[in-house]
Amino acid sequence: MLPEELTVDFAAMGLPSYRAGQVFRWLGRGVRSFGEMSDLPKALRGQLDALYDITSLEVLRRQVSKLDGTEKFLWRLPDGESVETVLMRYKHGNSVCISSQVGCRMGCAFCASTIGGKVRDLTASEMLEEVLRTGQEAGADISHIVLMGIGEPLDNLDNVLRFLRLVNHPDGANIGMRHISLSTCGLIEGIDKLASHNLQLTLSVSLHAPDDETRSKLMPVNRAYGVDALYDACERYFAKTGRRISFEYAMVRDVNDTPRHAAMLIRRLKGTGAHVNLIRLNYVSERGLIPSEEETVRTFARTLTEGGVNATVRRRLGSDIDAACGQLRRGEMRRP
Repeated sequence: MLPEELTVDFAAMGLPSYRAGQVFRWLGRGVRSFGEMSDLPKALRGQLDALYDITSLEVLRRQVSKLDGTEKFLWRLPDGESVETVLMRYKHGNSVCISSQVGCRMGCAFCASTIGGKVRDLTASEMLEEVLRTGQEAGADISHIVLMGIGEPLDNLDNVLRFLRLVNHPDGANIGMRHISLSTCGLIEGIDKLASHNLQLTLSVSLHAPDDETRSKLMPVNRAYGVDALYDACERYFAKTGRRISFEYAMVRDVNDTPRHAAMLIRRLKGTGAHVNLIRLNYVSERGLIPSEEETVRTFARTLTEGGVNATVRRRLGSDIDAACGQLRRGEMRRP
């Protein structure tokens, strides 16, 4: 709940408005019970406990990379479902990659998250708690957020927008919009709706191929919209927000990593100021797609750069744990 919503509820109970602000600030610190709100009268804490729930995620599994300190959490939700969150440590701060849905219905051919389809949307509070609890469990201050875990954020846009308001609120977690990235597979109506809010976050589009033939094989969503329509939506987003688009590109051996694909990307993106983030595919056994060779990735990046397109190769983190999105949850689903 946002402070103004708490204020309305509390006024109906005859409580002064400043109590709502107190409660909201405590929630922003990640408290798990009203009993922890020490500046509230004991009787009020009991009253609130009888009326409201503070959702608490339960740690099912926690993996810590011995190579780079990346941590991955599998959380049990109140209904018994589970989702993943990843903490990545960088020199510029600690970034948390959160899930926005339980499962996913987008059906991308390389992704473990979509195996089994979508179960349900996450609420704004569940997404907020991913951020807060990850920081608490890892003993880390969270400075950046990436909505790039399980699920398609724009397929759960109303809850995501509420989450963004909560996590950005100065009396809450107070994480700036420019420190938040949202990744989408390319739901055009969602991109346009997000643009209408003119938020200063970074939009990352999971492109993974520059042409309809290749992209439709990897991403069923492309059969509904197509690459041209996706690029047009990205141009509208930039025109509305002034925020450059980042394109995610997972490199799959002999599928989307050829010189022909690099040339098509250059024709599409040269002069747009867009950035291409090349990712060596995380292998998922159920999918059977093979990551591109490291030299192929480096050559692809060099070709893009020389062709006038900003391109970098994402540093692989957590390679000694279940790094691919959805793998930890998938393992839990297979348990008897």
